[in-house]
Amino acid sequence: MTSAVLVLEDGQVYSGQSYGATGSAFGEAVFATGMTGYQETITDPSYCGQVVVQTAPHIGNTGWNDEDDESAQIWVAGYVVRDPARRVSNWRSTKSLDEELTAQNVVGISGIDTRALTRHLREQGAMRVGIFSGELASEPIETLIAKVREVPEMAGASFSQTVSTKTAYVVPAVGEKKYQVAALDLGIKAMTPTLMAQRGIEVHVMPADSTIEDFLAAGPDGVFLSNGPGDPATASHAIEIVKAALIIKRPLFGICFGNQILGRALGFGTYKLRYGHRGINQPVMDRTTGKVEVTAHNHGFAVDAPIDRDSSTEFGTVRVSHVCLNDDVVEGLECLDVPAFSVQYHPEAAAGPHDSAYLFDRFVQLMESVR
Repeated sequence: MTSAVLVLEDGQVYSGQSYGATGSAFGEAVFATGMTGYQETITDPSYCGQVVVQTAPHIGNTGWNDEDDESAQIWVAGYVVRDPARRVSNWRSTKSLDEELTAQNVVGISGIDTRALTRHLREQGAMRVGIFSGELASEPIETLIAKVREVPEMAGASFSQTVSTKTAYVVPAVGEKKYQVAALDLGIKAMTPTLMAQRGIEVHVMPADSTIEDFLAAGPDGVFLSNGPGDPATASHAIEIVKAALIIKRPLFGICFGNQILGRALGFGTYKLRYGHRGINQPVMDRTTGKVEVTAHNHGFAVDAPIDRDSSTEFGTVRVSHVCLNDDVVEGLECLDVPAFSVQYHPEAAAGPHDSAYLFDRFVQLMESVR
């Protein structure tokens, strides 16, 4: 087997075997806590620029199929697993995970103690990392550490233009068309417009550099802000789009990166979490109902808004609607004077639980209320 090493910017080194393509990969090391759903995870554009460490030890047993991709490609910068499956065991699989990683030139590493790595990242925080396999793995460790430290940090990074669609496209409503939504693609997952379409919504997916005029030309009953990678502080264009939508009081729903964009448009700050929330088992309370949901997350930044009181903004009163029960991080915003709300997690459940699917129904109700 081909040797590989994983090197963190603080000098920690983990030795293992090559998994996927051979070569080098760089990015921000983050851990994802899902025990399944790896195909949806690594094709999620929100993971652009990140090297994903799977905390579940056994990965790859269901192989790779042609139905579960959330975008047109694998977006993770690199992939880290402990025990890759030796054989595929699922009737839908068309190839192994290792074969697909190799085909898409994604460099990974296997056979390392991912629990120890996860504990280190949890204690020290997400940091830059490099994976080196083949001949590169035999270079002096000091040389490899220096290469890792040359990688740009996630703070200040902008990936929206990289992951967004280059041309607008339409996902037609299933059955009778009831509403029309313009969705700003900041790294949208395929399941999101699918779930809206199932509710009679025709979804016009727009490139990240679209103007408010482009949005209005689509004749939307509502505006949707997708998930996506990067630092929300760099997304000035998206923030201006949101402000324009709020001014004309067009119903607006944002998820994940979209929650951060709405937060900044409302005047709140954002900040980088120590190691972020990633996985499909994060407990969140919907404070409007008191219900606790198990939710799917992938975010390294959060909105800095007070959770103990309502806030006054230029667009009226805003309330924190959802809170993470692990650490009190803001997980949702609700505008009381304009028709807009958002959540920090992924209600489309790909992969993940279905507890939060009602949020798409809430968006439908919001559009209906202002018709």
